[in-house]
Amino acid sequence: MSSHKYHKKLEQIKDAIANSDLSEEEKSEAFKLIEEWYIEDKAMEMLFKELGEKLSKISAKLTPILKELGLI
Repeated sequence: MSSHKYHKKLEQIKDAIANSDLSEEEKSEAFKLIEEWYIEDKAMEMLFKELGEKLSKISAKLTPILKELGLI
């Protein structure tokens, strides 16, 4: 699931919780969990973006070497 779709689902869950008959304490705990999930997702998104950028730089440097060796 894309990050955008994941965030949209989290918003839907938040709305469902807000409209539920849970106690205020239960709602608060549920909202805290959703915020943690959102933060974790954003961190993973940033990590993968950075990792992808670094791998593409390395790949660009390795491609000629691998071609010279006949590996690609």
